[in-house]
Amino acid sequence: MDYLVSEHITDTLRQLLTVDAVQKGVEFIERDQDRCIQEQIELTLIEAPTFHEEVRAKEFMARFQALGLEDVHIDGGGNVVGVRKGFGQGPAILIEGHMDTVFPFGSVTRVEERDGFLYAPGVGDDTRALAMILSLIRAYNESDIPNAGDIYFVGTTREEGMGSLGGMKFFLDENKDNIGASLSIDNGNLAGITFEATGIKTYEISFYGIGGHAYGAFGRMANPLHAAARAVAKIADFQVPEDPRTTFCVSNFHAGNDAGVHAIVPQATIKINFRSNSQQELEQLNDRVFQAVQEACDEETARWGKDTITWDCALVCDAPAGAQDRHVPIVEACYSVVQHLGVDPVLSKGGSTNANIAIHYGIPAVCIGRGYFPPGVSMDIKNHSLDERYPIAGAYLAVQEVFLMSLLCSGLVDGIESIVTK
Repeated sequence: MDYLVSEHITDTLRQLLTVDAVQKGVEFIERDQDRCIQEQIELTLIEAPTFHEEVRAKEFMARFQALGLEDVHIDGGGNVVGVRKGFGQGPAILIEGHMDTVFPFGSVTRVEERDGFLYAPGVGDDTRALAMILSLIRAYNESDIPNAGDIYFVGTTREEGMGSLGGMKFFLDENKDNIGASLSIDNGNLAGITFEATGIKTYEISFYGIGGHAYGAFGRMANPLHAAARAVAKIADFQVPEDPRTTFCVSNFHAGNDAGVHAIVPQATIKINFRSNSQQELEQLNDRVFQAVQEACDEETARWGKDTITWDCALVCDAPAGAQDRHVPIVEACYSVVQHLGVDPVLSKGGSTNANIAIHYGIPAVCIGRGYFPPGVSMDIKNHSLDERYPIAGAYLAVQEVFLMSLLCSGLVDGIESIVTK
């Protein structure tokens, strides 16, 4: 079935595009491409592994200050925050990209340009978003856009891996009551529109016993490794729904060492990752996992009847799930803007991005693209690899998308009403 956009959204976008200041901003963004690419290169060379974004954050903050944003600061979560004040006639809008990358220090030595791409670890995910935000601010300044609501520009920390969307969590915990819509820039392709949030939980679960000689202590004690194996076997038999998509994976199992190959281990540890597009399914699966763990410990304990297997756990990653209707105004608006830019939109139901946090809090939100791929150009961006690459031609189109989306969400003074309400 074709995706149909309401007349209200198409009419509002059409009206927005007739505003002289908006056209001026759109045209400026295209002219600003070379500068935007240069800033992307400069920021890529400032490495920022998750939990170590401080140097990049200071540089990003300095650029916010140079562009004249108000209330520029680094918040308690390490996020770089700056505000373009509106006129109090529309909701406040958040535009963010994450500062951290998945690569350890020493991974980036240079940014190479060849075959129409920039090549370097982290050059796209999500350093490109930071450069886009700077170009976007310049477009606002150049065109003197009368945004109705305040616009918060934020470089977030701890999005990747064990960071578990931590920077976005901190910012919205502090500001969620003030934000009317959220735009995250973190899809590889301009065509992509992520409007649902895949929740993630990752746990490290450890099983404990007495430990002893594999022969001499046999039958005198329970084996925590066997308890862990019983738990994994139970989890392996879980049935989960395909829709909403729900998955699980025991990704790590460790106990003992070669020197103790003749020993009953005192401790065994597993790591498990599970995900769902439904928060309810995620929580139900969470309960099932720990029920299986307790049952496994009880069974191993009862098998020998001499001691008790115990367990504990550490939460490694916790990203909430959430859902929006595919026809909420912010999704329809994004679809229309992407079409206007000459690209066929693709609605992505799942995905774990900073948009998860906004969606979880009931804030209209989408995660949108940072790259444009002309027809015939491979869309393999080699994300999270040392050969990560970013396509240069037409890159300004992604900035134009965020520009138009921010105006549709904020509204313009005495002219264009926001498509979202707070």
